[in-house]
Amino acid sequence: MTGPGGSRAEVIVVGAGAAGAAAAFHLASRGRDVLLLDGATFPRAKPCGGGMAASVQQLFPFDLRPAVDTVIRRVCFTWALEDPVQAELPGDAPFWIVRRSLLDSFLSEQAVAAGARFHPRTWVERIARRERSWVVAIRAPDGATANLESVAVVVADGSESRLAGPLGLGPRQPRYASTVSVEVDGPVEDPAAARFDFGLVRHGFCWAFPRHGGYSIGLGTFIGREDLAAEAVLARLLPSLGFPAEAGLRTTGRLRIWDGHHPLHGDGLVLAGDAASLCDPFLAEGLRPALLSGCRAATAVDHWLSGEALALEGYTATMRQEWGESMAWGRRMAQVFYRLPKVGYQLGVKRPTAPRRIAQILSGEMGYGDIAQRVIRRLLFQRG
Repeated sequence: MTGPGGSRAEVIVVGAGAAGAAAAFHLASRGRDVLLLDGATFPRAKPCGGGMAASVQQLFPFDLRPAVDTVIRRVCFTWALEDPVQAELPGDAPFWIVRRSLLDSFLSEQAVAAGARFHPRTWVERIARRERSWVVAIRAPDGATANLESVAVVVADGSESRLAGPLGLGPRQPRYASTVSVEVDGPVEDPAAARFDFGLVRHGFCWAFPRHGGYSIGLGTFIGREDLAAEAVLARLLPSLGFPAEAGLRTTGRLRIWDGHHPLHGDGLVLAGDAASLCDPFLAEGLRPALLSGCRAATAVDHWLSGEALALEGYTATMRQEWGESMAWGRRMAQVFYRLPKVGYQLGVKRPTAPRRIAQILSGEMGYGDIAQRVIRRLLFQRG
């Protein structure tokens, strides 16, 4: 078959989304022989609100702003499109909106510039251990197949990962949030404001992020297997933004959200990004943990290849400390908030300090553990 040059690499990265491309860049920049594989054609569209904290810039030595579409300066919260709360976000450019088609391609280009070999339209069918190597079975667009070998593998094949479970990584039964994404083109009332509504979606919320020439809109429900009733929600939300109820392209999907501490490593193997079930179970933030895990995974694999036997185990521990411990509290908050959403809105979101706290959580300055006990107690006992 005509495929990736050479049948062997030091590291194979499966998935060229945010996590995989970040891992490939950092590994290649450390001098590792990296092969980055993805089944899609790039640039490729991906349903995603595209919101990420500007603090992710510290993870990279190059400027991420070429991939940034919009800078968010303020947020507006509503309950069923009423009872608004608007607040300026603290700090300098605390929140960015990116288009995933642009961000993922940009990161992949940076990986290639650092020395990685990138092969899109290369489908990974399975990964198996053979002695001291990993064998990655691939299929080309013409149907031809081949086996590639590597010393280490980074699995970052997204929220619908087919590879994590068979490899014994992450949760055995992932928990998902149901989502609908809508891209609409047209005028934007306030290009520096992000909107969040907590009253239209049962057991969840919806958001509208401005981008050049329109909005990225999302709906998500985070408890059980709720029917999003997406068309009924959009029939109210879209006109509030100045669009017809039927406007935009709808895409249904699932977010693999954080649901407990699980191993993210094996022998020469690490799991990163959405495949690792890192998405925030309260605010649905996925880009920051994807980028964080890709960078931390690259560091761990590099150290492991250099002979540090416990480096990959350290990756699981690092992600638990830097992300999982906060998400454990975030899950508890979500379980209470989304069962009592109106109480949560009145006693939580509408508090004067709430917008700043949300911004600090999204930026990484603060974790859910810093506020969770107070918030949960306030919601359960309805104390002001």
